[in-house]
Amino acid sequence: MDLIRLIFSILLPPLGVFLQVGLGGAFWLNILLTLLGYIPGIIHAVWIIARR
Repeated sequence: MDLIRLIFSILLPPLGVFLQVGLGGAFWLNILLTLLGYIPGIIHAVWIIARR
């Protein structure tokens, strides 16, 4: 399941975070990071998935 989340995190970072934590603060932070730059959104999403 983590492999699927990682693939979603690379393609669409907020989706990967949503699948991991739901609609929490990390999800909204990831949307903001993705809007500011795609790479920071990917890094944050992979970090969230790898942490848990």
